[in-house]
Amino acid sequence: MEEIKEQQASTNSPFRDLGGIGIVNYGAGNIFSLCSALDRLSISYKIINTVSDFDTCERYIIPGVGHASPAMKQLNATGLIPLLKQTSKPVLGICLGMQLLSTFSEEGETPLLDIIPIKTLKFTDKSLKIPHMGWNSVNAVNVATLFKDIEQGSYFYFVHSFYLENSSEYSLATSDYGLTFASSIQKNNYFGVQFHPEKSGKAGEQLLLNFAKL
Repeated sequence: MEEIKEQQASTNSPFRDLGGIGIVNYGAGNIFSLCSALDRLSISYKIINTVSDFDTCERYIIPGVGHASPAMKQLNATGLIPLLKQTSKPVLGICLGMQLLSTFSEEGETPLLDIIPIKTLKFTDKSLKIPHMGWNSVNAVNVATLFKDIEQGSYFYFVHSFYLENSSEYSLATSDYGLTFASSIQKNNYFGVQFHPEKSGKAGEQLLLNFAKL
C-alpha cells in the first residue's frame, strides 16, 4: 500500500524546463526513488499509466525491480509494448527495465521485448554473493551520450541476480563481477543501465541529466 501511495503522489509533479520524460508504470517498483531523483534535478516527468499518456512525452524511462516473467505480463497488460517498440524517441531501461529490452531471460525462461538482440543470463559462479548488491565501477565504451561528463570507472549502485551478456556491438559500458557483463547497453534510440542511477550519487544524477538532454 505504501508503494502505491508513493507512485500516485509522483504523478502530481509538474513538467518543468528539461526532460519531458514519461515513466512507464507497470507495477515493477522503484518509481518513487526515480521520481525523487528527477525532482532534485528539476527534470520534468509524468507517469505513463495508459496508452493515451504516451504521445505527450519526449523520452521514456522503463524502471523496474523484480522478476522478468510477471514484469512482462504486467507490461503487456498496459498495452504500451507496441508503442515502446515503435518509438523513435529516446528510451532508457533501468535495472529490470534494461533487461526487458533484451531478447530472452533465463529468469523463468522468459521471452522479453527483443529490442536489443542479446540475452539476460543468471550469475552461476557459486563463489559470488548473489544478488550482486552494492557499488561497482562502470567502464564506458562510449562517452558521447549517457556517460558524457562522467569520470571513467565511476561507481554506481547495483542490485541484480541476472546480467546482460557483454556485446561488442551493443555494450555502452561494462562492469566486472566474476565475469565482464554489460552494465549499460544501446541500440539506436534505446538505452539501458543495469545499475540504479537514482541511487548512485553525483554520477547517477549526471547520467539522468544526460538522458534528459538526448
